[in-house]
Amino acid sequence: MPSPQQARAQSSAITSGKTAPEAGAAPTSQLRELFDGPRLSPGQRRIAQYLIEHITEAAFLSITDLAERVGVSQPSVTRFAAAVGFSGYPALREKLQAIALSTLGSAPTTPAENRSNELQAAVDAEIENLENLRRDFADPDQVIALGRALSRSTPLTVLGLRISVSLAEYFAYAARRIHPDVRLVTRGGSVAYDALLQSRAAGGTWVLAFTMPRHAQETLTAVRVARGAGLRVALVTDLALGPLADEADVTFATGTGSRLVFDSYAAPAVLTAALLQAMTDADPERTQARLEEYEQIADQHHFFLKD
Repeated sequence: MPSPQQARAQSSAITSGKTAPEAGAAPTSQLRELFDGPRLSPGQRRIAQYLIEHITEAAFLSITDLAERVGVSQPSVTRFAAAVGFSGYPALREKLQAIALSTLGSAPTTPAENRSNELQAAVDAEIENLENLRRDFADPDQVIALGRALSRSTPLTVLGLRISVSLAEYFAYAARRIHPDVRLVTRGGSVAYDALLQSRAAGGTWVLAFTMPRHAQETLTAVRVARGAGLRVALVTDLALGPLADEADVTFATGTGSRLVFDSYAAPAVLTAALLQAMTDADPERTQARLEEYEQIADQHHFFLKD
């Protein structure tokens, strides 16, 4: 009998192409697409991030109020509007209001939701993150393409520092079942630099980097070292804008839960599993062979309890 991983590898391949548009793209995805193209200054990135995080309120602010909320000048807001392709702030605000109104129209609150406690509110926020990710997955082609690229990179380096270690370890643990050489980097500084340079020298072409809030300076430095060595970088993060995204070749941004003292990562975890699925789809014969070999070893050495 095949293991659960083998069965899912055989039956859960990701289908390329867009599905029927049951709903528009998530508001955060629309905003990230809007702001992600142009090269923005640090001040402009602050404006963009404020709009992403507060769209339902910020879309109705005057230019004076928005500048005050973000801590920039009014001319900075005007220049930001021009940088992202609008004739001025009024035109940008009109677009923002359309996005905000679609958000309000698609997410009605009920009396029960209004009475939710802090833990329920945290779950509600994660549900919203997952709904946004579901909309992003309407077109899975970018996930499929990255899964293929990661599968071909030998060795494949996975980077996660500080709070992001857990996601990197999960990905690396699973990826080793289907990939012959996965190298996990969870320490920064010269240790990370050595690992990245060695990976490139051994023939590696890609690094998958995880960076969750608070984003570590040493992660940015490691990503720059990787790029300097000739490695391409795929980034899993919560922000599609900023210095880390600027350095990455591919960025997957999805929301994190921030209603509790420490953040939660429901959507990034699902995104991570989706990338693993894409890797299994990229080379099904290798996947099957490696999973069969692992199951034989697991049975021989009694790795798991008999459920």
